[in-house]
Amino acid sequence: MVNYQSFLGIETSLLKSSEIRDLLKLTEGKKVISLAGGLPDPSTFPSEDIRKITDDIIRDESAQALQYSTTSGVMSFKKELVNLSKMRGISSINEDNIFVTVGSQEALFMIFNIFIDKGDYIAVENPSYLAALNILRARQPNFIGIDVDPQKGTNLDQLEAKLKELKRENKKLKMFYVIPTAQNPAGTTMNFDDRKRLLDLASEYDFIIMEDDAYGFLVFEGDSPAPLRALDKEGRVIYTSTFSKILSPGLRLGWVVAENDVIKELEIYKQNVDLHTPTLPQYIAREAIKRGVIMNNLPKVKSTYIEKRDVMLSAIEENFPKEAKWSHPVGGMFVFSWLPEKINATKMLEKAMNRGVAYVPGASFYHDYSGKNTMRLNFSYPSKEELKKGVEILSKVIKEEFSNS
Repeated sequence: MVNYQSFLGIETSLLKSSEIRDLLKLTEGKKVISLAGGLPDPSTFPSEDIRKITDDIIRDESAQALQYSTTSGVMSFKKELVNLSKMRGISSINEDNIFVTVGSQEALFMIFNIFIDKGDYIAVENPSYLAALNILRARQPNFIGIDVDPQKGTNLDQLEAKLKELKRENKKLKMFYVIPTAQNPAGTTMNFDDRKRLLDLASEYDFIIMEDDAYGFLVFEGDSPAPLRALDKEGRVIYTSTFSKILSPGLRLGWVVAENDVIKELEIYKQNVDLHTPTLPQYIAREAIKRGVIMNNLPKVKSTYIEKRDVMLSAIEENFPKEAKWSHPVGGMFVFSWLPEKINATKMLEKAMNRGVAYVPGASFYHDYSGKNTMRLNFSYPSKEELKKGVEILSKVIKEEFSNS
């Protein structure tokens, strides 16, 4: 048989499988409580509304909804995305500033491939979204890690120090990839003053910001400051969000808000990738915005997740060793934990799965895989009973590892 590995291109060989996807495969069909994936609770899906919308579209607009579409997205859908963006505080945009993608994952892939070359300097949070890091690793940039504190959030003092250091060395940061609201995985939210400070730094040191706002509509406690894009006066922020958390991940829909020059580059790139985002889901999401389905359903989603978050945090508080730290997320779907430094969460996973619980080891959320003693725990998908039991099992495994290390 042909050894295709020897024929792979260099960039292809640098791409890694997602640890989350691999774990989902391993736990499928087994009696394992999975705290690993980022799956929404299916009870929050507005299934009946989606069924009614789909019936109406197939009856009244099938000729358009089942046809090829434009690369940047269905115009009537983009009009509604302008309206949805205003609900997040993003104004002074029109349909030309919107680009529709196959989930926000495709948006990240295209943007990083358009902008980041080998050797470029890019700042990322430590920890950050592992799928974005996997894409970036294949681009072979020089990473600059900016620590995220479980209480204080993204360390902008550290970012500024790194920027000054680069300037002294006649080097330049090209981009900062940041998740300022309900950060995945750390769960922190950047305060308003820090958002303004970050934009000031971007202006002073001339870099662009890639803002990932996947959880912007899912802040269920405290304030949800306006996105960086809403405060941006220079067009430095490329913003992306997704319908996966607020409507349905199965629709595979995301969108970008950016300056026209960026939208044009995305259009050229996407034409060569998959021509356009599937048309029917765009019509469904358009009507979900128009008919108020998304905004009317958000209170249910938030109340479901805050209850589950509290169950997980209570179980962690009761069972985790006192040497551990963990986030207290104000939104999103995850709790991130920093275990005693002696513990290797990647090596511990096999033991945990044999006991009946899965999690995502935290090392992959660090650009340099440095977070060996960390883990991400999902509270949105398991039942409350599973959350309690899963944390109890996991706590026993952690304590055993700690006493044996």
